[in-house]
Amino acid sequence: MQKPVLIVIDMLNDFLDPWDSKRKGQLVDSINELAIALRKASHPVVWVRQEFEPDLSDAFAEMRAKDIHVTIKGTLGCQILPELAVDPADLVIVKKRYSAFFGTDLDSILEQFRPDPLIVAGINTHACIRTTAIDAYQRDWPVVLAQDCIDSYDRPHHEMTVRYLKDKIALVLTNREIMSSLGSDG
Repeated sequence: MQKPVLIVIDMLNDFLDPWDSKRKGQLVDSINELAIALRKASHPVVWVRQEFEPDLSDAFAEMRAKDIHVTIKGTLGCQILPELAVDPADLVIVKKRYSAFFGTDLDSILEQFRPDPLIVAGINTHACIRTTAIDAYQRDWPVVLAQDCIDSYDRPHHEMTVRYLKDKIALVLTNREIMSSLGSDG
């Protein structure tokens, strides 16, 4: 890995508060381990979080139709989990749809960094991780899914998505494999 950039997607209170504490803790620990290792090797970390207006005017059609209020601007629910190791120097991007590219300035950020590869972490594998990985692939960025750092509330769809993306759209590597390629043992 020459110039990796870590992008961590939707590790938000509203999404993760209902999760089993052990599973959530493992995911948080793995993401923290990887983010710290990348920063230690002087590589950027970008956090992406979903946020919608309280009136849902910028939300998905389903959210508006069913009056679903999740990750609402100005609430704790749209904030990144406090136990994650977000550094003040890290970039934070707000998105409105599944892909971290859609309607954001991620393209211009990545043009500055020229990642090789773009390492994707966070939730949910079958939705936001998948669409972001595919969008990155379609932009010719090499993509790595951080196996220890992705998960979903829907485990069968998580596993199916990893099988689909693996070795076609993205490499799937453990934290140990990623850190080894950085010349860091964490």
